[in-house]
Order: sequence, then structure tokens, then C-alpha cells
Amino acid sequence: MSLAPLLHASPVIQIHAFSAILLVPLTVLLLAARKGTPLHRVSGRIWAGGMALVALSSFGIHTIRMVGPFSPIHLLSIFTLASLAVAVLAARRGHVRQHRRAMRMLVFGALLGAGAFTVLPGRLMFEVVAGG
Repeated sequence: MSLAPLLHASPVIQIHAFSAILLVPLTVLLLAARKGTPLHRVSGRIWAGGMALVALSSFGIHTIRMVGPFSPIHLLSIFTLASLAVAVLAARRGHVRQHRRAMRMLVFGALLGAGAFTVLPGRLMFEVVAGG
């Protein structure tokens, strides 16, 4: 493993990658911790802000261009931002089941699922994991 490829990447890629990486342990904490507590609420706000940062920063990454400067991954970013809005509104309104469903989709689809694609050969995170 080598962080060198990531440290030599553009600042927007660094912000995107490090934000996503930092969200993984916070995700584990949120999934394991008791729901509805002050810790859950504060951690959840931090997590939602982090996911928004990851999604928004993706719009500054244009390494795969299919439609102008954008790629299908940018559709996932739009989906992520919309799902975050749904999840936050559901929590605020006390719709626990809807909040849980939206958050699970975000965790397993946007964070872990999309994250798995970043370690495919030819991608920057593959170079990080494979040692540059």
C-alpha cells in the first residue's frame, strides 16, 4: 500500500478520496451504535455532511469523460445528494423506516458499492492499494 499516488493527485481528488475513506469507520460506528441517541444524531450529521462533500467533490473530477466532462458516476452523485435529502428529512419528521432505508441505500450503494469500483485495475485507488 502506498499513499503516494493519492498524494500526487489533484486537490479535488484528495478531498474526495480522504473524505470517503474517513467515512468508513464512522459508518461502522453509526451502524453499531444505538439509534436515536445524541451520539447517533451528531455522528449522523457529520456523516451526512461528509457524504455531501464526497458527492459534490465528484463533480470536480473528470478522469472519465463520456458526456462532456461527465461520466455515469456523476449520476450516482446526484442520486447520493437526493438520497441524503430524503434521509435527513425522514429523520427530522420521525419517519424512522424511511430514514433507515435511505441510509442503507447510501451506505451500501454510494459509499461501499461505489468505493469498490475505485479499487479496480487502472484506477487511482488501485494504485494506492497495490502499492503504486
